[in-house]
Amino acid sequence: MGNRLTKIATRTGDDGTTGLGDGSRVAKDSARVHALGEVDELNSHLGLLVCEEMPTEMREDLIAIQHDLFDFGGELSIPGYAMIAESHVARLDKLLEKYNAELPALKEFILPGGSRAAAQAHICRTVCRRAERSVIALGKTEVLQAQLRQYLNRLSDLLFVLSRVLNRHAGMDDVLWSRTRQPKD
Repeated sequence: MGNRLTKIATRTGDDGTTGLGDGSRVAKDSARVHALGEVDELNSHLGLLVCEEMPTEMREDLIAIQHDLFDFGGELSIPGYAMIAESHVARLDKLLEKYNAELPALKEFILPGGSRAAAQAHICRTVCRRAERSVIALGKTEVLQAQLRQYLNRLSDLLFVLSRVLNRHAGMDDVLWSRTRQPKD
């Protein structure tokens, strides 16, 4: 990293622009900055998730993902620069396989909830899907490598699986959606 921030209030953004990692300036409402913000929000929600009770190995996996997302943001902030590789996507595939192996098959849709940690994992999942949509939108106007879309797609799937694992860790079942429920009076 070339220049580290030593002064946070630079006032350079007062005109509605922000600096990218390559030194260029873009509007704060540009598709690139929007995607960066979505990935940053996802990383912040993951930071909240890792504060919850969970198996140590899962916490370590999530912290590694937070580092990936920081690199992901770096890639978005430097047009043409690549930091997320196929190996990052492959690692998520392995985590999906590992955590999904211990879960029973789903026969119904599940609702976000159960334990607090599982509910937070669902929030992370939905923010991840929003970040994915932002990256896809950016990719319609600028060149992005496919691994960015793939990473977010796998990560949202992994977060769904982790929500189920976290409920079991807390001694809870999935919260099943009931299509035959009756409204309460």
